[in-house]
Amino acid sequence: MARKTVKSKKKATKKPAKPSRKAAVRKSAPRRSPKAARKPARKPGAKAAGKPTLHGSPFSGPTYKVALMLALLGEPFDFTPVDLRAGAHKTPEFLAINRYGQIPAMADGDLSLCQSGAILQYLAAKHGKFAGKDAQQQARAREWLFWDADRLSPGVFRTRAMIRGFVNLAPETGLYFRDHAESGLRVLEAQLGKSKFVAGVEPTIGDVACYGVLAFAREGAFDIALYPNIAAWMERMQALKGFKPPYELLPLPGSA
Repeated sequence: MARKTVKSKKKATKKPAKPSRKAAVRKSAPRRSPKAARKPARKPGAKAAGKPTLHGSPFSGPTYKVALMLALLGEPFDFTPVDLRAGAHKTPEFLAINRYGQIPAMADGDLSLCQSGAILQYLAAKHGKFAGKDAQQQARAREWLFWDADRLSPGVFRTRAMIRGFVNLAPETGLYFRDHAESGLRVLEAQLGKSKFVAGVEPTIGDVACYGVLAFAREGAFDIALYPNIAAWMERMQALKGFKPPYELLPLPGSA
């Protein structure tokens, strides 16, 4: 009788599967913290935002307007004095910043700006402050901004410049600018008898512009005590967070 040959079955042994290349890369990659994962990557060639640089003079009312706005916004800035007597404002380097060869000028990143009123509007839009709470107040604030440039600034600043010896003016010309300033002061006095600030119940760029002029009124021999509404408004401006007077915000040469 034929003997059955029983073949023993060998148990198949499974070889461990090789990890995929993708899994190996994933395993070896360091784990990022949730905080790091949320942080957006900086684009190639992008520069970190720095402080704006204000170019001007501590004697310049328009320069002070911009510096005051930055201070009220709580925005740190660098200040570069421009020597007007030496003609620094007419050099090719400065004209590359301000095509008009005037002060102030402000560099904010790659953007160069000039004309104090335009800079105030830019800063108000950028930071969302002092522009006005609605379209009507924004329009009123701009009205006072442009009114200041036409009426208040020329009269006060030119009278002050004559008294301080910055310019030589004939007596009748000096009288014209003083009358111009007094006319502006009467208009501002009447407005501030109706509202706390020039465009309503809160300060705007219109107030910053006008205050930046009247901060130098004493140097032009203007007596603000004759205008009680203006005097009270100036105290309200001085009580705002971040406020600093001209020569504290922009120190005079040699005072450091």
